[in-house]
Amino acid sequence: MTVEIQIKSIDETKQLAEKIANLLEAQDTLTLEGDLGAGKTTFTQFLAKGLEVKRNVNSPTFTIMKQYEGRLPLNHLDVYRLADSDEDLGWDEIFYGDAVSIVEWAHLIEQDLPEERLALTIKRVDENARLFTLTPIGKRYEQLCEEILR
Repeated sequence: MTVEIQIKSIDETKQLAEKIANLLEAQDTLTLEGDLGAGKTTFTQFLAKGLEVKRNVNSPTFTIMKQYEGRLPLNHLDVYRLADSDEDLGWDEIFYGDAVSIVEWAHLIEQDLPEERLALTIKRVDENARLFTLTPIGKRYEQLCEEILR
């Protein structure tokens, strides 16, 4: 089951991210793929708002991971700099703790990701429009996608 959602504006991106945030539970993992400028960090900022994170959320490109407190803690990872690296950052603690994790450029640590997760790909259509492709991996995320579509 793959779900495609056509987004026409930044407001629709916000609505989708907040809807997903309201459905998330501790230990949920979302992966984000998309070209530079596709909107991965923007989507994460809206997701964080939906999780009631009060701090400003920005890309953790140079630090690899930032953690935020909200209704659920949020681990925001940008693993772009880990390409061709075998570094173990304590993945089990990150993915199996009490937080939600969102991973930008997740394909670079594919072997370290939880077996079950929600894979999101964002494709830039034009200045405001985006195509979100949601691929649930595992029963929990299939149910999550069903909820998102309601």
